[in-house]
Amino acid sequence: MKLRVGITGQNGFIGYHVVQQLRLSPEKYEIISFEKDCFNDPAGLQQFVKSCDAVIHLAAMNRGDENEIYATNISLVKKLIAAMGTVGVTPHILFSSSTQETRGNLYGNSKKEGAELFAAWAEENHAVFSHFVIPNVFGPFSRPYYNTVVATFCHQLTHNETPRVDVDAAMNLIYVGDLAKEFIAHLHDETSSVISPQPVAEISVSGLLARLEEFKTWYFEKGMIPALPTRFDVDLFNTFRSFANDIIPIYPELHTDPRGAFVEVMKEMTGGQTSFSTTVPGITRGNHYHLRKIERFCVVKGKALIRTRRVGTDIVNEYEVSGDKPACIDMPIYYTHNIKNIGDEELLTIFWINELFDPNDPDTYYEVV
Repeated sequence: MKLRVGITGQNGFIGYHVVQQLRLSPEKYEIISFEKDCFNDPAGLQQFVKSCDAVIHLAAMNRGDENEIYATNISLVKKLIAAMGTVGVTPHILFSSSTQETRGNLYGNSKKEGAELFAAWAEENHAVFSHFVIPNVFGPFSRPYYNTVVATFCHQLTHNETPRVDVDAAMNLIYVGDLAKEFIAHLHDETSSVISPQPVAEISVSGLLARLEEFKTWYFEKGMIPALPTRFDVDLFNTFRSFANDIIPIYPELHTDPRGAFVEVMKEMTGGQTSFSTTVPGITRGNHYHLRKIERFCVVKGKALIRTRRVGTDIVNEYEVSGDKPACIDMPIYYTHNIKNIGDEELLTIFWINELFDPNDPDTYYEVV
């Protein structure tokens, strides 16, 4: 029997990633739809909690007037508790709190007191409450000037703005994909607990900016994949790339002489593997996406249509490329993609990916563009 999971704030930064992780196991989980207007619709909120076996409560106000932040976040918790009480249900509650709950600011207090309200409700109703105390979260599609300084720096560096370090503090960072997996791993818990997801890295604000500036230099100015020696580097680079407005075709220099042509498709400092495929006219390859891999396509013979779509959205991007003018197209994570031979001759495509293929962990998920 599928576990019915509802996510408040499912269209937000963390919510998006939790939804995508749950979608990978449709045989295990049913996602109960939630819209933020439900908090202003008692009947709708009651129907929502009645439909859930577990509720991951992510909806919260993070920026703005401190008093409004506090009042809003406490109000959301109280409305959920009231709705569950009205219809007499006790779904497993997984609450997204913050390491700021011990710092005495109003945002932290709203998280601390919200957790206390849920804990009291769970004890009174013999329910399960999972209290997540989370460090700074970073990852693709986060909101600049709102979610995290990582998002702000990435946005600024990809939009010709100048980042600035106001307070050079040390930060503990957790990748949003890892956090999403952590929530899912605890969905079936049968006892209440406090969970402290471990950060993937500790870095200063100035150190973070320096690393992102290196990414900009290597990737946008030199056209190369930078050295990515750790999992944190890969996650940070994928986050950085997600802030470009669109995929930008890279046209490498074509070196010709009487023998033919030579093209440097990929310059990288990070390893991985290169492969190629041939495709007969009219055939489409792909229709899948990755959660961590960095991948580059380069058509060197024939004519192709490359299509991409960020999973969870309806916007399809199209890139028509040809071996007459080879173009490199990089595939962002969470973008399902395919390539179709739209010419009259065999299509020859070179692929580079930053890691060796592992059949036990392919990081490849089928979804039609």
